[in-house]
Amino acid sequence: MNITAFEYRAIDPAGTSRRGVVQAISDAEAFRKVNALGLTPVSLRPTARSTDSAPKPARVGRVRSRDLAHFTYQLGVLVSSRIPLSEGLRSIAEQEKGLPLFPIVTDIAQRIESGQPIADAMAAHQRIFGDVYINTIRAAERSGNLQKALEHLSEVLERTQESIRQVRGALTYPVCVVTVLGLAVFFLVGFVIPKFATMFEQRNVPLPAFTRALMAFGLSVQSFWYLYLLAVVATGFGFFRLRSTRSGLAVIDSILHRIPYFRQLLMGLAISRFSRVLGLSISSGLGLLESLELAGSACGRPRLMQDVDRMTAQVRSGGRLCEVLADCSYFSPFTRRMLTAGEESAELPRMCGIIARHYEQECSHLAKNVSTIIEPVLIVMIAGVVLTVALAIFLPMWDMIKIVG
Repeated sequence: MNITAFEYRAIDPAGTSRRGVVQAISDAEAFRKVNALGLTPVSLRPTARSTDSAPKPARVGRVRSRDLAHFTYQLGVLVSSRIPLSEGLRSIAEQEKGLPLFPIVTDIAQRIESGQPIADAMAAHQRIFGDVYINTIRAAERSGNLQKALEHLSEVLERTQESIRQVRGALTYPVCVVTVLGLAVFFLVGFVIPKFATMFEQRNVPLPAFTRALMAFGLSVQSFWYLYLLAVVATGFGFFRLRSTRSGLAVIDSILHRIPYFRQLLMGLAISRFSRVLGLSISSGLGLLESLELAGSACGRPRLMQDVDRMTAQVRSGGRLCEVLADCSYFSPFTRRMLTAGEESAELPRMCGIIARHYEQECSHLAKNVSTIIEPVLIVMIAGVVLTVALAIFLPMWDMIKIVG
């Protein structure tokens, strides 16, 4: 069945001229759809034709989290202003021309004009919005709390982006130091030490085993550098492939949770995100089970996801949240007490907000102090590298001085 996009011009009850696009199989159906919007059609003109029963999702580039947060905030403002969704989305699209969000917003506006609910229109771009976002919008549509849900979604996205920015900023310094240190070691071992070793051999200076080992490694780097480069690339590729699977991510997560300082940081980020999404989902009108499932999938930590899966199964079989929290070892006693109090007082969304704010502040403090923790480790690493290279060069040099003397 061919569906045509009709561009219309119509008059609203206030006498204002309106323009838009509806999807229909005929002029008569397009006329009826415009009438259903509360408008009086003045003109209809076909613009494009598709062989599918719904518009195809637009192909877009990478959309950043901050762009999505800004879009959510703009949409919330439009909803609070009681502007029709399709018209408001087109006004947002005009501001996003040339940016990755432009085709997405335009496509959503067209789908809404063709009669789809906003959640279904966004579901065509599930890769961009994600399950949490779409299901929250769908529940908010059903409960009539779309404006409140959009405000909460915007806050969740902004706070999540801020947490990620702080962690990345804290890790930038140590990552740069380790990278430069690795390149320096590669250069010294691969090009400097072999030259000294050749000079010592020409003067019949016996080389210590330590220097011979480093020289052999350096010569192998000179001769087979491409194999080392290939090994680095293969390791990086294998790491990202491992990270893309749930079992692989669980292995990486288990290793990271063995590092004391990073364990606290990762747990704080996971619990704050879990609490934000749980409170948002419940306040938007979703049930406890569905909210738990969404919050568990959004937290990003396999260990917490496993605990939430067990909690969900127990709640589904008739258990209360306060009873099943004891089986979630990932949660701190503070988190369990607050969630229990929230369920008993029927204020679970508010308690989730308190938990999220507590751990966001804690993670912010940890991220600011990460350099203080890592600097001693980096100093020891640099000192070890300098000592290793110095010993490899100066041990045979002392022997050469003895021979010359």
